[in-house]
This record gives sequence, structure tokens and C-alpha cells, in this order.
Amino acid sequence: MSVLVVGAGLAGVACAVELTAAGVPVQVLERAASVGGRMASRTVHGRPVDIGAAYFTVRDPEFAEVVARWRTAGLARPWTSELAVLGDGTRGRSPGPVRWAAPHGLASLVAELASGLAVELEHEIHHVGPGPVVDGRPADVVVLAMPDPQALRLLDPASPAVPELAGREWRPVITVVAGWPSREWPEMPAAFVNDHPVLSLIADDGDRRGDGAAVLVAHTTADAARRHERDPAGAVGPVVGAVRELLDVPTAPSWTAVHRWDHAAPAAARDQPFHLGDDGIAVAGDSWGSSRVETAWRSGTLLGRAVAARLGAAQPR
Repeated sequence: MSVLVVGAGLAGVACAVELTAAGVPVQVLERAASVGGRMASRTVHGRPVDIGAAYFTVRDPEFAEVVARWRTAGLARPWTSELAVLGDGTRGRSPGPVRWAAPHGLASLVAELASGLAVELEHEIHHVGPGPVVDGRPADVVVLAMPDPQALRLLDPASPAVPELAGREWRPVITVVAGWPSREWPEMPAAFVNDHPVLSLIADDGDRRGDGAAVLVAHTTADAARRHERDPAGAVGPVVGAVRELLDVPTAPSWTAVHRWDHAAPAAARDQPFHLGDDGIAVAGDSWGSSRVETAWRSGTLLGRAVAARLGAAQPR
């Protein structure tokens, strides 16, 4: 038995963890230089900054066990249960579940899960075909842990998985990180931005990280990201201007960084937690359910158990 998992985001790593626990040989292949996927963290001016997911919440009891381990290890911490709401010249508060953050960046959580797994980084995959095979390499099961459009680019057009993935809308996002010499905005953990032409979320990364750094991270609307599809850097000016206006920040930042996510989130959720075809090709990720960090973990975990059961492996639980 052998499984190849393509994609070392949270879903792919969680899937590999379950397979390894069941005694199934598994290798994770990742095109990037580090694990994390859309829980990516980038080191900017000497500190990690979350440029993908802004936080995560905990509902699933099994995921809560994983988070408790991260918390004990000092990798995750409860951040806030109330975010600000900005828009139309008004300010409000949005109470909700506890949002969790990671002092070393959310990617550090994926790295902790991946410790002990066979992960090959900077491995570009070109084709997943019947067999299944990955660039001609056979496996009993191939797991694509990535957004649908990326999976479709790899899959053979005749694959039964293609109809499960085709035709779904995905929303892009541009993330802009901006740093100031000192904090010049009202105290807040983060803010939802309603009905704005440019912004959807602003996070105080110093508050999120717990180090008090004067760094804000802003996420654009999908429409704003589409307007700057060919030149993400062109979004920096409008984003910084909108942030300064909404938060009454008097001065311009001393530095900025930008990252574009072509497939940040699906426009609509699915009901099923993963796809596992009779052809041995499977797909998992945060689009298989409501788009959350926790959904990615649950999708990968449940898929790992389903694959282990199909292969007749002993189950860890």
C-alpha cells in the first residue's frame, strides 16, 4: 500500500497524519519551499506575518484536542472573541467564537503536524493520471489537497474527479502588510469591513502575534483583487489609503509587502467533507464544507481515515 499526497497545507498534512497512524506508507509532495498552504506565514522585517488565513476557530472536539496540544506547546493562543466592524462611516463590534492565533505564524502549526512525516518540498507536479499515477509514479491512492482550480490543472481530463471540481467559483484576495515606526490607530484585534470597494478585513498583527509590533495586515475584496490581477503591487496604494482612512492613521507606513491569492476561498460551500473516487484519486481541503481552517483539518483527517479503511489498514481510533 502507498499513498501520495500532493499539497502540504493543513488538509494534506492532516490526511498524511491519519494515514501514518494507520500504518499506511505516505509521502507528501509540495511545490513550495515550506509547508502551510493558505495558512502561510512570511518573515517580514524579522518577524512572521500571517498573509493567508487571519485566524482560526474551534468547534470540532477532535480538532480541539489538536489545538490544546498546540497551546500547551506555546504554538497557539486564544486571541479574541470580538472583532470590530467598520463601514459606511460607522464603527461597531461583532461578538463571536474565540479566534485563535499563532505567535510564530499559522504555518508553524502545520509544520508541527508535519514533523515526522515524509515531506518533499519544492517538488512540482505536472500530471495526475489513471492508475493512479503522479507524473508516471504509481500509487494506490493519490490525494490532491489544494483548491479545485489547481487540482483541475493536474488531473487527466478523463478523471471522474473532474466533474466534482469543475464549474465552481473561487474568490481571489490580495493581502497587503504594512508597518509603521509606532502604533497610530485605535486599539483593536481586527476588523471586518462591510460594503467597502477595496477592503474586507484588517488585522492588527502586533496584537495577533502578541509582540505589539506596529504592523497591520489588510485583505482586499474579491473585486479589488480582480482589478489588480496582473499587477498585485498596484493594490498597495488603494489598500493603504483605505486603511488609513478607516482607522484615522495620520502617516504613511514605512514599508509594505504584498501577496496575491488567486484561489483564496470558494464562493459556496460543499456538503460532503471530501472526494474519494473509485479510481483512487481523492480531493480534500477547506472547500469541502464551510471555508475555515478547521474545515481543512477535518476534511484531511476524515479522508485519511477513509483511505486507510479502503486499503484495509488498522485504524488509529
